Amino acid sequence: MSALASGTRTARQHAPIGALAAFVVISVAGMLVPMVVSSQLALTLMTQAVITAVLATGIGFLIRQCGLTSFGHAAFYGLAAYIVALNGKYDLLPTEAAIIAAIMLPAVFAFVAGLGIVRLPALAFSMLTLAVAQAFYEIFLSWRELANGDDGMAVRLPSRLFGLDIATFQQPSSMFVVCWLALIIIVAGLWLIARSRFGLLTVAIRENEERTRFIGYETVVPRALTYAVSAAVAAVAGVLFVLYNAYVTPGTLHWSLSGEGIVMAVIGGAHAVWGPALGSVIFFLLKDAAGDLTEHWPAIIGITLIVVTVMVPRGISGLIMTLLGKMKDARR
Repeated sequence: MSALASGTRTARQHAPIGALAAFVVISVAGMLVPMVVSSQLALTLMTQAVITAVLATGIGFLIRQCGLTSFGHAAFYGLAAYIVALNGKYDLLPTEAAIIAAIMLPAVFAFVAGLGIVRLPALAFSMLTLAVAQAFYEIFLSWRELANGDDGMAVRLPSRLFGLDIATFQQPSSMFVVCWLALIIIVAGLWLIARSRFGLLTVAIRENEERTRFIGYETVVPRALTYAVSAAVAAVAGVLFVLYNAYVTPGTLHWSLSGEGIVMAVIGGAHAVWGPALGSVIFFLLKDAAGDLTEHWPAIIGITLIVVTVMVPRGISGLIMTLLGKMKDARR
């Protein structure tokens, strides 16, 4: 019986029923938001926040499982959006097939690239992902014949998609539900992966790669697979973005978008799969409130990031888990 198999069983035996119940309640509550919020502007901002939360969740999953910080996830986000846009321009595939390709191709690229770059030290990995993302940004910025350069592209979409009217994906009330469902499914899927034997193996590699290799486990492929899963999640966010906005610009590939995702993951806490999504909510609330006060709102976000990093290293989700643990101990 391997230690990893034993650890997997132990994790399943200790599945937090209360946390699962809270997850179900939050999931259902999110579905009801369009019934409560009537403002189209508010729903638009919330939809964009959920899309960015999906991106942050992908970035946070890579940090959680591999201890690697990617400044290049905007590349997967933007590539997915451009694949859908270019398919509409050149009419290469049915849009449904193009969407699947838009999620799979960045994941395959990440896996192949990951076989080489996940071996690098964490800082070198971060800088290399930043360089690759900026290379894609420059390509789409300067290649006007292909993607209309800095002006961006209007995306041609069919009248119906996956059996639904295209308006479902472009009206804030219905698109919020679509994006919320996608976020819930992704968080649940990543949570299951994290608690699986594979998830425990990647954590073991993160903690001590040499020892994991010494006891007989392959260490590069699992990390490359994790990088690919993380990229696929970012690509899903890019697809949601382009379906909602029907427009894409090179800004979707810029490193600053990855930076925002990292800030959300740090504030929310990457130790919990759902932490980056929580960080996204906090980020947008702070941005909205601080933006009303001053144009220098990024400074307030920066101060918040410093405070969280110093005072709550495991992020807001870690603080919540700690408080819940203490409350549980107090009741015993």
